[in-house]
Amino acid sequence: MTQLLQVKTLTKSYGSHKVADSISFELEKGTVTALIGPNGAGKTTTLSMLAGLVTPTEGEILFQNKPKADIRASIGFLPQYPKFFPWLTALEFTEMAARLSGVDTRKSLDEAKKTLEFVGLGDAMKKRTGTFSGGMKQRLGLAQAIVHKPELLLLDEPVSALDPMGRRQVMNLLKELQQETTILYSTHILNDAEEMTNQLLFLRKGALVENGSLDSVREKYANPRILIEFESNDEADRFGAVSSWAFNKERRLLVIDATKEKVGISEVLALLNSENFLIRKLELQTASLEEIFMKVVMEE
Repeated sequence: MTQLLQVKTLTKSYGSHKVADSISFELEKGTVTALIGPNGAGKTTTLSMLAGLVTPTEGEILFQNKPKADIRASIGFLPQYPKFFPWLTALEFTEMAARLSGVDTRKSLDEAKKTLEFVGLGDAMKKRTGTFSGGMKQRLGLAQAIVHKPELLLLDEPVSALDPMGRRQVMNLLKELQQETTILYSTHILNDAEEMTNQLLFLRKGALVENGSLDSVREKYANPRILIEFESNDEADRFGAVSSWAFNKERRLLVIDATKEKVGISEVLALLNSENFLIRKLELQTASLEEIFMKVVMEE
């Protein structure tokens, strides 16, 4: 893969308070990266610095070795709460955004129309933005961010304010976009991160505390557990009497910490078969992304 963006020790301070503290990471072309962290972790500040809206106190942002003046035209940005001029129509607003982002004046109208069609606002492009619902405004915000076909798309909590249907629709749009552009987005909706993410960046109190591919982070914090559901509480007790492994038990449900006990599911299955235990379910569970989130960014 080709490197698109390199961030080196990016820092933003307000007085003695560091909102972003020496953040470093790289983005490869054609990837989708989720910036994850609780409120106040520095996600919005980081994205704003990358978009050129906030000046870093320290650090460096390298975008394919392009001069700083050319970077903004290569980036699209959707803030968490996009603002619009309520007296403009969606088409007027998107065309204006296209021109400001460097699209040729002769092409800006056509590009605005095509983009509004893509985000599902084709029938509403001549309506004033002041009449738009929250979901329509989010689509319009996405339209202004992509109308100039940016190489890097930065999205700040792009679906957090939407209902489930609106969230699904915007997620589907982002899946289409990821075929053509590199995406970095902040989120606290972990199901979204699991669905369309190549890389995870975990922020806590302005610092990058963990990063890696979804698979590598899962493997690192897997915490595998073997769950056995017996037919009855008596069967669970009988297993406990012959097993040498420590476990947690709640009536007929028994859970073994596979790492701590150094046991695999095949060994458990062998014991179950040898003693003809009556079970309903046997499965290997690993930590969910929510559990990993709590471990990485919420624990000191």
